[in-house]
Amino acid sequence: MRLQGKKVLVTGADGFIGSHLVEALIAHGCDVRAFVYYNSFNSWGWLDTLPQSVVRGLDVFPGDIRDPNGVLEAMKGCDVVFHLAALIAIPFSYHSPDSYVDTNIKGTLNVLQAAKRLGVERCLVTSTSEVYGTAQYAPIDEKHPFQGQSPYSATKIGADRLAESFFRSFETPVVIVRPFNTYGPRQSARAVIPTIITQLLLGEKELHLGSLTPTRDFNFVKDTAQGFIALAEADATIGKEINIATGTEHSVGKVAETLIAELNPEARIVTDDQRLRPEASEVFRLMGDNTLITSLTPWRPKFDLESGLRDTIQWFKEPENLSRYKAWLYNV
Repeated sequence: MRLQGKKVLVTGADGFIGSHLVEALIAHGCDVRAFVYYNSFNSWGWLDTLPQSVVRGLDVFPGDIRDPNGVLEAMKGCDVVFHLAALIAIPFSYHSPDSYVDTNIKGTLNVLQAAKRLGVERCLVTSTSEVYGTAQYAPIDEKHPFQGQSPYSATKIGADRLAESFFRSFETPVVIVRPFNTYGPRQSARAVIPTIITQLLLGEKELHLGSLTPTRDFNFVKDTAQGFIALAEADATIGKEINIATGTEHSVGKVAETLIAELNPEARIVTDDQRLRPEASEVFRLMGDNTLITSLTPWRPKFDLESGLRDTIQWFKEPENLSRYKAWLYNV
């Protein structure tokens, strides 16, 4: 299937990955409807930072993913849906798991019900590498066991299994897209790379972090967005759950040292206990196997960590961008 010329819905379009995917889809020749979280400020999240030439051409639908009527209305007339809307912060899921069930599980159910009813050509549901938990073997392929090591990951496992059930029960053309650790411009400081960069750019002498030993498979956001597009266009992906991964891993501590050397060599790392996950909840190793996506699609990662960090740093160095972040706080 070619996406060019298709009407596509992106839920979570106001977020980090969602806003980059909207840009990529527009550049790909798609007619995009952006589902954003309704609020009284009429904020479209990160979409508000895009050029006016892009924003004015967008079909923006404010709503709430937890509302089945709004989701159905938003999907009408669309050929393809990319479902990215979710609550993603792991620490916040420790004390507010109900909201994660409502948003991640029930929200996904609303998308699947609407996709089934309206007969969309493709429904891509966003998963996360967190569903695997700490690697039992590496690289992690799609046959790796699931481990709900946080309420967040448990709700994403539930959402994935709902998506699978709609494919098996109703032949809904579902693709479960499983990005590993995406980073880049516009990412929340709840993620490790932005929290490091923002603290260092503000000249902090102490860099407050949690555990330094966990490893992650870092994907630059533009690669992740292109992965979504490639998976949507490949007919062989329907009914499958597929990693978007680089097949490499880097420890949090090593990334921090690299960024310190680049941005603020006088800074030293301080372990902040409030940033530590409960030991049994910490995911100590994530490194993805990208054999399936590279065998089914032309997708290949174009950014290594060095080039991705360079572009990310450059974005954060813009005063207008850095001013949006409260680097002196622990962002739960």
